This record gives sequence, C-alpha cells and structure tokens, in this order.
Amino acid sequence: MSYPPVRYQGVRGETTAWLRPHDAPRDVDNAAGGGAAYLATAAATGGAFGLYRWDMGPGPSGPGPHFHRSITESFYVLTGTVRLFDGGRWLDAVPGDFLHVPIGGVHAFRNESGEPASMLLLFTPGAPREEYFEVLADAARREGMTDDERLDFFLRHDNHWL
Repeated sequence: MSYPPVRYQGVRGETTAWLRPHDAPRDVDNAAGGGAAYLATAAATGGAFGLYRWDMGPGPSGPGPHFHRSITESFYVLTGTVRLFDGGRWLDAVPGDFLHVPIGGVHAFRNESGEPASMLLLFTPGAPREEYFEVLADAARREGMTDDERLDFFLRHDNHWL
C-alpha cells in the first residue's frame, strides 16, 4: 500500500483544524433516549469520512441486519454493552471493542442491556448520513412515508435491509 496522492501543495501548512467540545449537545435526539452527535460530517472532511457518536437509551433499540454498497462502517464502543452483528453472529461488545464492516458486509447493532450505551460510528468514504439520522429520529416524518417513499429513502441512504 502507498500513500494517497498529494492533495495539498502549500509549504507552511494552514490553520484549519476544528474542535467539537465534549459537552456540545447532540445534533439529534430520539424518543428512545439516545441520539447522534455529528463529530465530523462528510461535508466537513471533504468526503474523506463521517464520524458520529451514537448514544442509546436503556431500552432496546438499533437497526436490524443490513449492508451498504458504497461505504464501510466501523463501530467503537465507548460506554455500556452493545450487541453487534458481524454478519454471522451477535457479539456483546464493551468499551474499547471495535468492529469494522467492509463495503457489502452484513451488520447490525442493538442495545439490549437495559442500560445506556454509546459508540462511535465511522463511515468511509464520508456520506451525508445526517438526513438519515434525522428522519429516523422523527416519528412523524418516518411514519408519514408511503412504502415507496420508505424504499426510496433507504436506497438513497445506501441501506439495504435483509
């Protein structure tokens, strides 16, 4: 493997870094007591990646098995116990556990512990996942879709359910 092609031609570097404070509020809250913090969107990283903190309340929550055709997804558990599906089996993941899912890999996650849990979600390359998270958190928008609109929504966001 080699390094990617050079994209920056400057000689002194630039002051372009940004910090999201740990106590910044979540960008999306859902009815289950969790939500998402947009740590680094695809727009902010020039499409290189998207990084989100996914917080789950104590009640059962999480998507069923699915795959993506254009993005990888990685999970890093921060707090609690998260059930991760690696395409073949469900695994109980605890803080510090990491799961990488290549493009096309079947995966899912759930919080079934009865306690809150939190993890990082990393998508590469970056994709505009924000609308996806916002619609899923908004019951009126989610439930107001027709079957055809729901199918279009999931396909537009590269979610292919099994």
